[in-house]
Parts: sequence; structure tokens; C-alpha cells
Amino acid sequence: MTDYRAIRGMVDILPDTSAAWQRVERVASAVLHSYGYSEIRLPIIESTHLFARSIGEVTDIVEKEMYTFTDRSDNSLSLRPEGTAGCVRAAVQHNLIATPQKLWYTGPMFRYERPQKGRQRQFHQLGVEAFGVSTPDLDAELLLLCRALWQQLGVADALTLELNSIGSPEARANYRQALVTYLSPHREQLDADSQRRLETNPLRILDSKDPHTQALLAEAPVMVDYLDDDARADFQQLQALLDAAGQPYRINHRLVRGLDYYNKTVFEWTTSALGAQGTVCGGGRYDGLVAQFGGKDTPGAGFAIGLERLVLLLQSLAEEPPATADVYVVTADEAAQRHALPRIESLRRAMPQLRIQCHLGGGSFKSQFKRADKSGAAVALIYGASEVAAQQVTLKPLRQGTGVDQQTLSDADLCGSLQQALSINSQD
Repeated sequence: MTDYRAIRGMVDILPDTSAAWQRVERVASAVLHSYGYSEIRLPIIESTHLFARSIGEVTDIVEKEMYTFTDRSDNSLSLRPEGTAGCVRAAVQHNLIATPQKLWYTGPMFRYERPQKGRQRQFHQLGVEAFGVSTPDLDAELLLLCRALWQQLGVADALTLELNSIGSPEARANYRQALVTYLSPHREQLDADSQRRLETNPLRILDSKDPHTQALLAEAPVMVDYLDDDARADFQQLQALLDAAGQPYRINHRLVRGLDYYNKTVFEWTTSALGAQGTVCGGGRYDGLVAQFGGKDTPGAGFAIGLERLVLLLQSLAEEPPATADVYVVTADEAAQRHALPRIESLRRAMPQLRIQCHLGGGSFKSQFKRADKSGAAVALIYGASEVAAQQVTLKPLRQGTGVDQQTLSDADLCGSLQQALSINSQD
């Protein structure tokens, strides 16, 4: 056993899982492209002040969870704990918001939290940000974009959309005061974190998982009673758009999100399949953030998907392990392997979308077919002595649903037969 191990909360993504990550990334890129969003690539390290200003200096993230250090020029820098602040900084710095802008990014984020399933200290997010549109049709588009991604990945039935509006900063401040007034006489009954938050960030008490605190909140004021007319109208229009699109949702008056920059619409996509870490995606509107970073007053909205949790959800719903190959090549001996090698290389060039795995290391047909079955490949290509002598190959289905029977083919006919055999099992 080696003494060298990954740092606590920094998890290796191993080959048996990376295929699921690649699938999520591939499908997400295609869905985002179809909605007109462009990729932006952002630094992992930013000025600490960037996060303190945007997220909020009294949030748990800034107070307790950021990886912060001083560089050799005595600058305070932090590993990014979330992506929106860096994306807004880049949009302002490079004047990307001169016209409406739709961006997306992906990569690692860092928070010093207690590691648990679906919650690591280095975690990965896919973030989507849109600037320049103040009306709720943007909010609806973001939510329908999420729905399209869930549908493409086959997880739509496992996710529930929760919505709330937290109104304008003024309405939020009024609600904050009402919540403090209500909770202060019950301070000693609150859990320790909520007692601290009562002084610093009382809206975060609404997220407490402590049952006694939740019982106290049952009679607490709700944000909807403090909404300004503009936020109320926008929230009603968003609901009407989602109803028209056939997207179910649940109003959650306790949903506030954990970052100070949000206003008006906030939302989460949650699942019951992952236990305590049930939030897979969250976001909302942040109309004041661009101006806060020195840009012109520009509305914005976005969301972030926790990729670890989305991959866990995919794995929890999978009926069988993911395939590592589409085609598995079986050869009788060294001569058959030499015969097959240039032909398989030509096949890879002709059909680059296929994952073709050649059996390596020798072995009997029986042992090779065991490996082929374990790979999840839909078909096997067999090069035995008779196939080599006749300049042919045998295509053997390994799974139901390929739509073809076992057949022996010439090299010229192989591509067409593979397309037919794998059309039902096409990759995303």
C-alpha cells in the first residue's frame, strides 16, 4: 500500500466513471450549442476580493470554506469556490456585455467542506450565464435548457424543479428584518449554525437541516408576502411561460440560495435519489452583479450544475454498467492479429465515432469473448483462420437490439454493416 494518497476531499475520477463524465460533457455541449450559448474558459484562481464582494463577506463560503493564500507579490488570491463571479469579471473586463451575451463554462471549484458522497472539496460545475435580458423569458429559457439536458441524459423523471422569488434587494432586506424579528425570541432553540447566522446571514437559516429549527420555521414569515410589484409580476409571468411549455414545478417559499448576489427568481433542480445531497442544479437572477463589478448596469441570470451529483444520478439510474467499447475485435492468433491490425486502423479512420477495442495479450476465443462481453460492446469482429484466408471478417452481435444477424463480410462491406448494426445503439 502506497503512502501517497489524494488529499482529503480531492477525488480521482477513475476510468470506470470517466465515460459517464464524458457523456455528460458531450451531451451538455450539444444542448448548449442548440440554445445559442458559447463556451468561455476561465482561470481557477482569482482575487479573493472578487468573491468576498460578489458572494458576500458573511456567507459561509467566504468566512469558512475558501482556499485562500498570499502570493509572492503579497496579493490575496483564492481558488474559485463558484464560477459566476469569474464569468462576470471576464464579461466586464473584455466588454462582452456590450450586447446580450450567452456563455457557458465547466471546470473544478474548491470549498473546504466536510467531504461526503456528492460533496467534495474539489468539485466540478457546469455553469451557464446570460447577460442583457431583464425579462422572465430568459429565466424560462434557462429552465427549459436544463430540461432539454435532463431529457437527453435520461434523468428528467428523477428531477423536480423548485422555484421561488426573493424580490428586489429592498424587499429582501425587509423580509430579512421580519425573519430576525420572528426568530430572535427563539434563539436558544435554534441549532448552533442558525444562531450564528441570525446575526450574519439570517436567510440561510431557511436552509437548515436541523428538525427543531425547521419546526420553528413552520410559522415564520414567507418571502412572497414581501415581494415588490415588479418581482411579483415577473414571477407570475415565469410560471405562465413554464405552464405553456408543459414544465412542472413546485413553489418553495424557503428557497433562497446561498449567495448574496441573487435577486428575483431563484431555482433548484432536486432529486430524492441521492440522499442528503439532493440538489443537482441551482441558479437564478443576479441583476446587480455586473454593475457591482464596474460594468454598466446589466441584468443577468444563470445556473450551475454539480457534475459529481449528476454523474451519481446517472449511475443510480443505470440498469447496467456503461459500455467501454462499441466494437470488440477478436483474433485467433498472431497471424490473425497482424492481418486485422491495418484493417482496424482503416476502420477507425472511416468511422471515428466508434469506440473500437482490440483484444490484446492473446488468449483463447472463450476468454476473448468474456472480455468482449464485459466491455459492453454491441458487436464483435472475428478474425479467425478462415476469415484471414478468405480476406473476410465475421460480425457477431453481442447484444439484443442490434438489428442484424451474425454474418461474414468482405472488408468493403464492413462499414455499411456496422452502421446498420449500431444504428439502434448510436452514441449521444
